[in-house]
Amino acid sequence: MTSELIDRFGRTIEYLRLSVTDRCDLRCTYCIPEGFSGFEEPEQWLNFDEIERLIRVFARLGLKRLRVTGGEPLLRRNLTELVSRLSKLPGINDISISTNATQLDRHAQALHKAGVKRINVSLDTLKPDRFATIAKRDSFSRVMNGLMTAKEEGFNPIKINMVAMQNVNDDEIEDMVMFCMENSFILRLIETMPMGETGRNAHYLNLQPVQARLRERFNLSDRILPGGGPARYLQSSDGRFTVGFITPISQHFCATCNRVRLSVDGTLYMCLGQNEKMEFGALLRNGATDKDLETMILQAIELKPERHEFNESPEKIIRIMAKTGG
Repeated sequence: MTSELIDRFGRTIEYLRLSVTDRCDLRCTYCIPEGFSGFEEPEQWLNFDEIERLIRVFARLGLKRLRVTGGEPLLRRNLTELVSRLSKLPGINDISISTNATQLDRHAQALHKAGVKRINVSLDTLKPDRFATIAKRDSFSRVMNGLMTAKEEGFNPIKINMVAMQNVNDDEIEDMVMFCMENSFILRLIETMPMGETGRNAHYLNLQPVQARLRERFNLSDRILPGGGPARYLQSSDGRFTVGFITPISQHFCATCNRVRLSVDGTLYMCLGQNEKMEFGALLRNGATDKDLETMILQAIELKPERHEFNESPEKIIRIMAKTGG
């Protein structure tokens, strides 16, 4: 099927990040401000029927990949039911999930059976005390238990997302490399983005020197991995270890951006660093036909900007990451 989801810059949009909740049981310093209470009310969340219907229309237009996100998606009740329904939609050939893993030990088996084959786990440190400082919660042991449960369940690949922050956890990058090598995980190092006040105060670290350092120390060379995401990858000569770099600030990837984000209330955001959006919640609840939804999706894709403006206008985006959808 030829995709109809092509923006005005010639990019094919085949990847949607689906937020199923904006709530999280952690309060990572770069994401949700401590004491924040401006979450969406559950009655504003898209229900499973609404989500399935909208994704079905997206898939008819050419969408192929889904990543289930939050907040923390495993806080959404009966999430595995939704995943199972979405995995059966014609055209959707890849469903993954991003999680902080605090709930993963209880859900790993059901998620795997429902159709999730690969997961991303947020893990910024291997030190329990530092984890509590960054996440504002003493949950390190739960995260590690969930991560190892997922490994035993057979998810493949398992990617570790480490937000690298200057003078916060940058001294652990090599340790995280060794941890991922030992466990056959893919490491992804991520630059902080100025999303809301928390993001702007998140100890930004330029990953270009880090990339050069790891390339030399571990004898890594360029590698392209399937998956549709923004990371640029390096791999060891024996192919046993891979590290990716997500660098929206030091080396942006806007020219190849193939994704949009659907928030829990049905707002479709075309770019993390811009404010263009289309609200589908009211459409779904006020009699819109599938043809109406198709028309609005195509109009939304036309709004997708050429690039973000994190460098030029770091104060532009006031919404926090959890509000947008991870």
